[in-house]
Amino acid sequence: MPARGRPAATRVPWEPGWQGTPRALPTPYRRCIDNKADIRDFLVSRRARLTPEQASVPTFGGIRRVPGLRREEVAHLAGVSVDYYNRLERGKATGISPEVLNAVARALQLDDVEREHLRNLFEAVRPAPMRPPRPRTRQGIRPTVQMVVNAITIPAFVQNSRLEILAANALGHALYAEGTEKLVLPFRMPRFLILDPRTPEFFGDWSKAARNQVALLRAAAGRAPDDSELMTLIGELSTRSAQFRDLWASHDVQKYREGPKHYHHPFVGDLRFIGESFDLSNDEGLALLTYPTNRTLRRLKL
Repeated sequence: MPARGRPAATRVPWEPGWQGTPRALPTPYRRCIDNKADIRDFLVSRRARLTPEQASVPTFGGIRRVPGLRREEVAHLAGVSVDYYNRLERGKATGISPEVLNAVARALQLDDVEREHLRNLFEAVRPAPMRPPRPRTRQGIRPTVQMVVNAITIPAFVQNSRLEILAANALGHALYAEGTEKLVLPFRMPRFLILDPRTPEFFGDWSKAARNQVALLRAAAGRAPDDSELMTLIGELSTRSAQFRDLWASHDVQKYREGPKHYHHPFVGDLRFIGESFDLSNDEGLALLTYPTNRTLRRLKL
């Protein structure tokens, strides 16, 4: 597999594998988020996955023309009128209380991450003073955090809310770079995973990794809909990748938790880890990622 370090001089922005600083994109790339449409599509997708039997809703026979629950069934389970629930699916946020959102979340059997995402979507459409998109803020890594990362004897990284790697120890660089190369930081993991043609061979289960990455991006977009660079990234991936568009349309959301990691490293071969994530309490939006493993990493160190 070719090196994943600094891009070659012939590589241009938006070519697969590019890790450089993004340039300004035209409006179609940036305007990829419609908050009211996201509310509708998210609620519809959650209705569609829940069967009447799972929700303990009587069906009374007959043909059901929609997958999952009907709007009136969700309204009944949530204790609101059908008209009120229809307003919710249209993103009408005026006067909607947290209690109603919680009732809808219970009716749709949302998990904690999905509940938070639903609240974030409605928060984004509530009337507020006009504000421009939030510009990119460069998050620095405190020296003490870098010292901790360097001292860890397994692959370790610091990641921000855009899923960019801002810091890595030697084993972290060796995992994603090649040979004596080091990662170009910030290393933009979503762009690498989705657009680089080498990653299906590098990741042991690329489909699962891509699905998880897109779900993490969905949740991040719900938390920060005015993050202009995050919106640019999502727009770029939507334009360049059919797989990303399909996964984005599922409206699945996820929070980074413990989970298996499987790689086919070009020098070391198969590597398996259990990823762990720790929020950095003094650095908002930053998390420490570590990859414990039972296998010796001597060859990766070399």
